[in-house]
Amino acid sequence: MADSETIKVLLVDDHSVVRMGLKVFFDLQDDIEVVGEASDGSEAVAIARRLKPDVILMDLLMPNMDGLTAIGRIKGEMPETEIVAVTSFIEEDKVTAALEAGASGYLLKDAEAEEVAAAVRAAYAGEVHLDPAVARLLTQRMRDKKLRPDPVEPLTERERDVLRLLGQGMSNKEIGSALFITERTARTYVSNILGKLGLASRTQAALYAVEHKIAEPATQ
Repeated sequence: MADSETIKVLLVDDHSVVRMGLKVFFDLQDDIEVVGEASDGSEAVAIARRLKPDVILMDLLMPNMDGLTAIGRIKGEMPETEIVAVTSFIEEDKVTAALEAGASGYLLKDAEAEEVAAAVRAAYAGEVHLDPAVARLLTQRMRDKKLRPDPVEPLTERERDVLRLLGQGMSNKEIGSALFITERTARTYVSNILGKLGLASRTQAALYAVEHKIAEPATQ
């Protein structure tokens, strides 16, 4: 994507003060534009359908329709729209549910403004951005599950290469450039990897690669 492109963001939070603060901050960013606001999940779904934002910052605890339900509905209808889940505290079940519903990032509400902007830019680029505490939680959870004795046995050599780069935080476009394949082909490989390893999102795949030391640079 060109550097000159502006990232269209939808803010979803039931507290108007939170939305106002984020909008004031984003108005100072050259590459981010707030195109809409919503105060609950049902309103978020309706506005997302109309505005088709690039990235949605989605509060999880809201009246009428919670953020988890809204994430699932929006990703089901508009898979190209990236969603960053935002909440006040870490609950393992909610973290997992948000990522499985299709969220590409997870932030705590006490995150610094620059971290929120970084999460928006990462989501727009097809990358994963997690609050450090959330990343530690998920990594520990995967360690406890001991998913597979041979973590990549079902993968082809090319799929292993893609998983390694995914674990290094690369977007589909960057993976394509590194492996001399198209972005669409890289996306297909990622989908195949998720299916073979029984994972629900590229976030889980990236953590899986790190946990099993697959993300380390290949030796010559």
